[in-house]
Amino acid sequence: MCQRCGIIVRTYKLALLGLSLSFATAFTVAHAAPIATLDRHGAWVGVEAYGPNVVHITIAADKAQALKAPGYGILADHADASAFHQTHDQGGDTFASSALTLHVDAAPPPHTPGTMERYFAPDLAPVRLQVKNARGATVVNMTGWEMAPHEVAREATYQVGATFAASADEHYYGMGQNQDSLGPLDLRGRVIDCQHWYDAPTGETVCVPFMVSSKGYGIIWDNPSDTRFVAGIRGRTSFQSKVGERVSFFVVTGDTPEAIYSAYARVTGKTPIPPKAAFGLIQSKARYDSQAEILRVAHTYREKNYPLDVMVLDWFYWTRMGQLDINPAEFPDPDAMNKQLHDMGMKSIISIWPRFERSGRYFSELDAKGYFLKDSNGRTVDGLAFRSDRAGALIDSTNPAARQWFWAHARDNILSHGFDYPWLDETEPDLVPDGYFFSIGSGDRYHNVFPLVHVEGVAQGMHTWKPDERVLILSRAAYLGSQRTGALFWSSDIDPTWEALQRQIPAGLNMTASGIAYWGNDIGGWQSLPQTTSATKAPLLDPSDARDTVGQNNDYPELLTRWFEYGTFLPTLRLHGDRKHAEIWAFGRQAESILAEYDKLRYRLIPYIYSQARKTYDTGAPFMRPLWMDFPGDAHVSNLGTEYMFGSAFLVAPITEQGQTEKDVYLPAGSDWYNFWTNEKLAGGRWVKVAAPIDQIPVFVRAGSIVPLGSDIQSTATKQSIAEVRIYPGKDADFALYDDDGTSYGYEKGKSSTTQLHWNQASAALSATGGDAAFNKKVAELTKVVGK
Repeated sequence: MCQRCGIIVRTYKLALLGLSLSFATAFTVAHAAPIATLDRHGAWVGVEAYGPNVVHITIAADKAQALKAPGYGILADHADASAFHQTHDQGGDTFASSALTLHVDAAPPPHTPGTMERYFAPDLAPVRLQVKNARGATVVNMTGWEMAPHEVAREATYQVGATFAASADEHYYGMGQNQDSLGPLDLRGRVIDCQHWYDAPTGETVCVPFMVSSKGYGIIWDNPSDTRFVAGIRGRTSFQSKVGERVSFFVVTGDTPEAIYSAYARVTGKTPIPPKAAFGLIQSKARYDSQAEILRVAHTYREKNYPLDVMVLDWFYWTRMGQLDINPAEFPDPDAMNKQLHDMGMKSIISIWPRFERSGRYFSELDAKGYFLKDSNGRTVDGLAFRSDRAGALIDSTNPAARQWFWAHARDNILSHGFDYPWLDETEPDLVPDGYFFSIGSGDRYHNVFPLVHVEGVAQGMHTWKPDERVLILSRAAYLGSQRTGALFWSSDIDPTWEALQRQIPAGLNMTASGIAYWGNDIGGWQSLPQTTSATKAPLLDPSDARDTVGQNNDYPELLTRWFEYGTFLPTLRLHGDRKHAEIWAFGRQAESILAEYDKLRYRLIPYIYSQARKTYDTGAPFMRPLWMDFPGDAHVSNLGTEYMFGSAFLVAPITEQGQTEKDVYLPAGSDWYNFWTNEKLAGGRWVKVAAPIDQIPVFVRAGSIVPLGSDIQSTATKQSIAEVRIYPGKDADFALYDDDGTSYGYEKGKSSTTQLHWNQASAALSATGGDAAFNKKVAELTKVVGK
């Protein structure tokens, strides 16, 4: 049981580090006064709102803590209580809008404690509260809170938490990236350690502390320290954070995912539309050794007429880590290299690390300025001995001056040579901060904030440098608000195995459910490829002409092909891996022919995908989404993490087993479905066995869907026309076909085109309004009705 400690909190002053441990100094944004601050006879409860369906609740023993602004990732200037009114009676205080009602119980009357209370009850003033949705149904019932005193990083602080009642039929999703599951999606019954952890046994974990419930609400947990989430165990759901002086959380309500995620966007920021190149093929490898190799690969793509948008230069192109230079022996003229890529209609991405080794030219300068992560004695932390990762200090991006220094040198030394976008690796950060100190406080207190502040510093710098070019950044970790930076996130350095592929599907679906819409993974897995295999089935693809890449790993061409098929239906498609070769043609002729067809399919889907990106910008809701979002009334999908919706039309069920040529796929109730490959129409609400030869990933299209398909192009630098509008009949359908220039922020000012497509089932006719008048006139001749 937790006991309340003394009123005065002892603070160890680390003058050498110049630490400021209060949220007040960590945030300079103006913070509106809360709607109310309630006295509960030893506990203070702060209440504010961020629109009609969002309330922010703080609870503390110290009134000043309850009044402090929210933490990192939260846009405090978005607070808006105009929709709420407050009432008070003997039962407590009620705050109501048309969408949400919060009731905070009155303090219980004094009473003589019983024997058990005297020995085991927490010495905290009790606080209970309930949240009802627009229909008056109680969706949140907070039954208790905790502040347990302990010492962390030489600082007297508390373990803080809150507990909520869990109904028997409630399901939980989100909470960032966890790769523990091989298929089940629901977090209920699980204990999630919400922290950035590169070395997690099943693959890197990423903490985005946003939980979404099947009951039509979400909780944003406002604490960046290591947090434990207990989901529906013994009738309770709880959050518990390692460091804090108060409980702080937001409750959002909504009858649809769009209502919930638009509220999340008001609290933490909108998801911008990435440049259109982000939706094409991104070619990466660990690593391309020279300028000549990059250009050879790019030219080969064009010679083979395989579409490609982005070439990536990964690590060790520098002379030393932290030198922030480009080795002229390997890359004698990066400006000319990038010009050639641009002339081929390609963009470039370059990896820029936050680590600085002692022998580099900037180490002494940054050390003297205090711009590195420090130990408790104020010394710079250099490497991590426990991982035999012993070279390099971490730039302290919690320090605004260090962020600006890093951005300016990355811009002037690297990006200015014609590179379009940065890849910010090691953003967990890789140097685990626990026990060490950032400029704002201990790494334990701020364990999860680094990816937000580091990436956002570069994003803001890029926006200032080139204000009308959309920001794109590859990032390996995220936190609350990271979606607003323009970053594409991926699941880190996973294994090139069937098991790792299997884990990607539920991991990605809970990550996107956490408000991080642009998530993907290294197609084929990143880690070095074993030269043998443990597969017991005969490979479905001939590896004999791919020995230079796969060695004796005979089923790897099959694995890579299945992974690429899955990647075709991800928000981003990026080939990567620690192999000798990583391109479409490197895995044998049989694999190449299939990969090339999926590459072309990806580009034909871009008008559809780009229109989904606009929806995400407008609503915050992800377009790669678990089935429960679209079919909340179907109990069979609540825990189904092996298939998903890709936009409003496609249901995708990736193959994740070696040698598999058929798969049982669940088709949700409430709709008929068309097999994308055969056009066979099937009723929903049942499992079906689907043929899955090596060149087919199981994909179905919901009846009553409109799918625009684009013309064949080599990259998004070429204007793409609509080649076909495919109708999957069954009921009336609508589709907002969206387009813009693909590169600028003009879309934020209305410089875009939206064509409203409508299929009338009764008249079997497609109409088009708005947008491009010339396209509207010929839409009938582009229409193809499936089944006719």
